[in-house]
Amino acid sequence: MDNHLTTDFNEACFLVDLSNVVRNRRLGEPGARSLRRLRLLVEAAKALARDPDVKLYLVADTSLRHGGRREFSDLADIRLLGSWVRRGLVEELADADDRLLELCELTGIPVITGDRFRGARGERPWLQGNTDDFLEPFPGPGGTVRLAPVDMGVADALAISMKLEEDALKKQGLLDSRRRPRFDVVSRNWRCEDRRCTLYDTARGAAALLPRMRRGAPTCEVHGGVLSDDGPRTATVQLKLLLDGELKARFTLENGTTVPVGRAPGPGGIALHGLVPPERTAGLSRVHVALRISDGIVHVLDRSSYGTTRWRSSAGRGGPGDWRRLGTAEERFGGGDELLLVEGVVLARSGRRFPTELAQEWQRRSPLPPGAADVTRMH
Repeated sequence: MDNHLTTDFNEACFLVDLSNVVRNRRLGEPGARSLRRLRLLVEAAKALARDPDVKLYLVADTSLRHGGRREFSDLADIRLLGSWVRRGLVEELADADDRLLELCELTGIPVITGDRFRGARGERPWLQGNTDDFLEPFPGPGGTVRLAPVDMGVADALAISMKLEEDALKKQGLLDSRRRPRFDVVSRNWRCEDRRCTLYDTARGAAALLPRMRRGAPTCEVHGGVLSDDGPRTATVQLKLLLDGELKARFTLENGTTVPVGRAPGPGGIALHGLVPPERTAGLSRVHVALRISDGIVHVLDRSSYGTTRWRSSAGRGGPGDWRRLGTAEERFGGGDELLLVEGVVLARSGRRFPTELAQEWQRRSPLPPGAADVTRMH
């Protein structure tokens, strides 16, 4: 099979997401990981390209070899994979996705993968609706594999946000064997043994990071020691302010609070004066809506002077729904939902479940009074 692998882009007919292929249980081989799946893929590539000497360029995560040695059904696969890496026949990186997409964009060589790369769509908008650059392997007749073109589709903001969250948890070792978040770790505060360290301190730190799991224990990224459990983490949610579709600010709200939003809502509220141009604030009430956060669920109540707030969901497969008037009773404001306060001014609910831990741009710049929201301006 070595003669079908290349380090030369001029020879390569396909880029291969090796980690994705080797872990794809649908491709017929027993076990969680098997290089036999790549051999089947080579035959499929030969047939599709009508070239018996077809060449593939392989890219893999380092975790494919080192993160699950016991998952290979044949230990010879590990030795062969190591040999390919040493000889440069596999480009091995901590995260292969970004490299695959970079190479695809630069060279135009199609990628063989089952991944939809939803977490990369913000930085690489060319993925949205792409029907030209990706092939997915499927089980064929008689234990073979076939390759089919993929319509990458258009991922909505909620799907992209949740994929970014999953990627961040994966990087820190915080997904379990079923790719579910380790809530026993994420839902707790942590304290480093070095008292000067504020990386995980939600009260003092500039960014409350998620711990990295090493040998089954939450560990400090900088000092290497095992972190101590410092009690339950307060649930938080994130809102985004959009002006004519452009992100202007993010707000982090804590569980158990009620936060008024409007032109000048007073202490503990989100004041839009200064964030929204003066000509738009004329249509904003002093308190336009009130947001109540309970057990991580956001409820919204229209408090505008003339009941002008509109609501829609943008998380459906068919794209954003129609705007409708927000009722006089409190309603649930879910992930991907949007509130139209005045023309062009939208308050959007993020789909991320752990915003303060997962995005550094939402860092807490200074301690806030109870019930207040932390705002980060976007320049």
